[in-house]
Amino acid sequence: MGPAVVILAGMDHTQLRDAVDSQFGDMRALLEDLVRIPSVSAPGFPPEQVRRSAEHIADLLRAEGASDVRLLELAGAHPAVYGEVPGPEGAPTVLLYAHHDVQPPGPTDEWETSPFEPFERDGRLYGRGASDDKSGVIMHLGTIRAFAAKPPVTLKIFIEGEEEIGSAHLSDFLAVHSELLGADVIVIADTGVWRVGTPGLTTSLRGLASCVVEVRTATHAVHSGQFGGVFPDAITSLARLLSTLHDDEGNVAVQGLTAFDREELDLTEGEIRQIMGTPPGLQQIGTGGLLSRMWTKPAISVLALDAPRVSEAINQLVPVASAKVSMRIAPGQDPNAALHALRDHLLSNAPWGVDVTVTGVEKGSAFQLATSGPAAEAWQDAMRTVWETEPVEMGAGGSIPFVADFARLFPDATILLTGAGDPTSAIHAPNESQDLGDLQKAILAQVLAIDTLG
Repeated sequence: MGPAVVILAGMDHTQLRDAVDSQFGDMRALLEDLVRIPSVSAPGFPPEQVRRSAEHIADLLRAEGASDVRLLELAGAHPAVYGEVPGPEGAPTVLLYAHHDVQPPGPTDEWETSPFEPFERDGRLYGRGASDDKSGVIMHLGTIRAFAAKPPVTLKIFIEGEEEIGSAHLSDFLAVHSELLGADVIVIADTGVWRVGTPGLTTSLRGLASCVVEVRTATHAVHSGQFGGVFPDAITSLARLLSTLHDDEGNVAVQGLTAFDREELDLTEGEIRQIMGTPPGLQQIGTGGLLSRMWTKPAISVLALDAPRVSEAINQLVPVASAKVSMRIAPGQDPNAALHALRDHLLSNAPWGVDVTVTGVEKGSAFQLATSGPAAEAWQDAMRTVWETEPVEMGAGGSIPFVADFARLFPDATILLTGAGDPTSAIHAPNESQDLGDLQKAILAQVLAIDTLG
């Protein structure tokens, strides 16, 4: 780790820019080190690696001059990391959030190299967690380094270890440590830019309502040749039930859900096809603008099926099959009401009198963020300065349910959603990557915004 470039708060932004530029080689190396730690928080993966990641980040915070660095622990939870960098007396307090846990790598044969061995190509760093969300950790470390641990505001750093498994204990962490984590501004570095070279502040998030639906047609399997044609099998019945979740145009058919249109931006169908790698003949589903369907209307996906594998198929009427159904809900939608509507739909549309049970429910609140006030304006101005283009007020189709927890516990705080990833970062997928130029810009924008706020 190279020496810090000493910049006193309040000095001109040219010096802060020079500080970020000179340190970025170190920050990139730190990101590579973080990617090498397989901190998968999902059940079935070694929890020791998540702890190792937390301890490593705690060491990095200490090396940057943070004080009161510690692991925050709760029974049954992966550890979070806390540190503090005091500012001048009476200055605002800014809480910087990111998460150090990552998604499972998925099929390793779809990765160009090992998921946890980073490599660079065409200005992008590849590896699981390179973007989601170890780039957010680097944004915060880079911010501390740029100010040489003497920022114009008090910085509190909170790095969670369970975001990729739904932040199951985050509300408990916030409740137990509410005084420790209290702040005037909360910066959640877990979203990203509009596209490479164009910054954005995320202003809306969809929520989540999901469940496991099971269909049963018999107590046990019977010979499909002897009894087929009298009663249905469970897989066919499940397929018919799942098909009722959308109408003929592909719109969500569950009744009573919130949906609204929003202003469209310069996103094209071709861009989405390229990112997803769709076959040429694949048709769109749903109606309305692209961004409305992605950000402000409900969407339902079937994430998994439990049924015999093709390689294990025998001539039997399968008696039971189940599916994980995930529904994203629009801002303004109550997640309890959405979950109730989804459950009612599945139970009332059971074909042929099959038994349907709904279990394993999950829910998370959607959120709409304000874009006015000194903090939001400071970040927008900083992005405008650094990227030399207007920042985009973005929505997000995904869910970050804990944003509502922060808002509930700290109602007077301004919450900002930022980040360095972009739509081509392939988060949660093989060959995840982070554009290094945008990461450097994201660090600088955060530094300039904090300097302005201070």
